[in-house]
Amino acid sequence: MRPVSVRRSLRLGACVTAAAGLLTAGFVAPASAATSQTDQLWVAAPSELALPLGTDGGEPRSRTLAVGLYHDNGNFTVTDGKVTVDISGVADIAKVTWPRNCAPTGTTAVCDVPGIPLGGGDLGEQVPLTVRAADGAASGAQGRITYEATAVGGPDGTLTAPRDSFSTTLTVGSGPDLAIADIPRIEHATPGDTRTIPFKLTNNGNESAHGFTVKLMSTYGLRKLTEYDACTSTPRDGGDVSPISHTTCSFDRELAPGESFELPAPLRVELARHALNERLDISVEPGAGAQDLKSEDNYRSVLIDADNTADFSVTGAPVSGAAGETVTARVTFANNGPGWVGNLGSGDAVATLSLIVPKGTTVTGVPEGCEPRTLSGGFLSRPTGAPRYDCDLPYWVLENTKRSYDFSLRVDTVVPGATGSVSLLPPFGEKLPHDPNAANNTAVVTVN
Repeated sequence: MRPVSVRRSLRLGACVTAAAGLLTAGFVAPASAATSQTDQLWVAAPSELALPLGTDGGEPRSRTLAVGLYHDNGNFTVTDGKVTVDISGVADIAKVTWPRNCAPTGTTAVCDVPGIPLGGGDLGEQVPLTVRAADGAASGAQGRITYEATAVGGPDGTLTAPRDSFSTTLTVGSGPDLAIADIPRIEHATPGDTRTIPFKLTNNGNESAHGFTVKLMSTYGLRKLTEYDACTSTPRDGGDVSPISHTTCSFDRELAPGESFELPAPLRVELARHALNERLDISVEPGAGAQDLKSEDNYRSVLIDADNTADFSVTGAPVSGAAGETVTARVTFANNGPGWVGNLGSGDAVATLSLIVPKGTTVTGVPEGCEPRTLSGGFLSRPTGAPRYDCDLPYWVLENTKRSYDFSLRVDTVVPGATGSVSLLPPFGEKLPHDPNAANNTAVVTVN
């Protein structure tokens, strides 16, 4: 499958591989989606799936293998998808049950997908295959399911997914399979609220888990997580390293196949006054060095949205100087709160501070992190003398963050009342969604 496009690597919980997998699983349309004359059909399917053997010689547990289609360009409507699924490569190790929208012939089936969503949307389970280890299959046995697809639509009327590019490797295995139940998003919370996070862990494997570890990572706006005797916590250090706190809980108990576990007391968390868009990441792994059969469901990210705002503002101090003199123009960013802001999933800057250089002056010194631009925002290679400079803010700022940027300006010609400007540009769209006061997002920079 083609690689999924992400702008930057996952910031929150970078140590948890499953977290990155979860967040990048929402398919991001590539740059070609912005054009009007191209489109591409893609197959969405997991690259790997483990099939547990039965418990104590019993029938193996079934798994759902979700297959879907999506395309790139929203300017086209794409319909009448046909996915050809070839299971000949797993005939000896797996039993496959076809859903009703598939017409099987021998070891292949053609499955109907009436409407094809745009990449980035919810694919759902368009073609849910049910698979389990075949009777007599040995642990470690592997095979591959392959896919091909066509659909009606696009610039030429027909779209075809790249051939030989999509497959799922099935592996018969034996061991624990710890799975965290889905946790719904919390919306319209109020700063100061205490919310309960439902947590349930089940072993879907065919062997017991001999102990397990639960890890919690909470963002800056969450505090007072329930404390358990089995847990140790590492609070945020107060520096610029990370806006998250870590908690690790080690439970020394057996979790048999099919058995579930809940925490000793309900998991509760309080929203601080500065809470805005928060996350609580929960991951689990079996103990005693065991390998989990299916790591995809070992992780959940709980999104908690607070009804709060963050007022961003910029200021530009007036400067003066004679012709030939170099002066310092300081522009300042401030978050006036009450909320903090963090783009912890995308890693994008919370905003970009953009300086338009006053007439009659030349920038000779540029602060770190600021890049030269044309007036329209195009890239320039020369570091000084540009008409515009864009300074990306960090991907998170606290409720009281202030940052100053000092530009060295050479006064070439004295132009009384010469003005430039400084403004805040959002990472996406036309406005900052958390900022209700756009009036202070622009300021004037005057010279003489």
